[in-house]
Amino acid sequence: MKILKVILFVVVAIIALALITALFVKGDYSITRDIVINKPKSEVFNYIKYLKNQNDYSKWAKMDPGMKTGFRGTDGQPGFTSAWSSDRDSVGKGEQEIKKIDEGKRIDYEIRFIEPMEAVAPAYMITDSIAPVQTKVTWGFEEHVPYPFNIMCLFFDVEKMIGNDLQTGLNNLKVKLEQ
Repeated sequence: MKILKVILFVVVAIIALALITALFVKGDYSITRDIVINKPKSEVFNYIKYLKNQNDYSKWAKMDPGMKTGFRGTDGQPGFTSAWSSDRDSVGKGEQEIKKIDEGKRIDYEIRFIEPMEAVAPAYMITDSIAPVQTKVTWGFEEHVPYPFNIMCLFFDVEKMIGNDLQTGLNNLKVKLEQ
């Protein structure tokens, strides 16, 4: 009986330590990546404002070629929603909605993850003209990992993980638009 009390005390102490540690672990992330594409700003913006085109360059859209997709609304307009569903946990189920478009400059999205975990993440793409035929595209993503799950951020680098995926998508976008 005494050994059971010791084991119980150790387990409670470990849980308490983890919960206290989680109070001090960052849970909000603002992740951005950018790339310069050798095309005029209007051409780049008119391509990226259509959510369906993300299937041609986004790393996430290519993670399961067999995933089911669906669309609601008018693509390239606020309210347009692109949904996905996959049996792979790395892809899961969710949807992305265009929330706002500042024509020729910026598109704001809301990504709603449904499975394997529920979460909502704002994202955006911005185009800036560098030269008549050069456009800088910035892809941004906001991530909030709620307490106490933010303790997991000690074991993996959210900034690097999502940032690498954004950069892969931007690299694919550059290849697609410059061909």
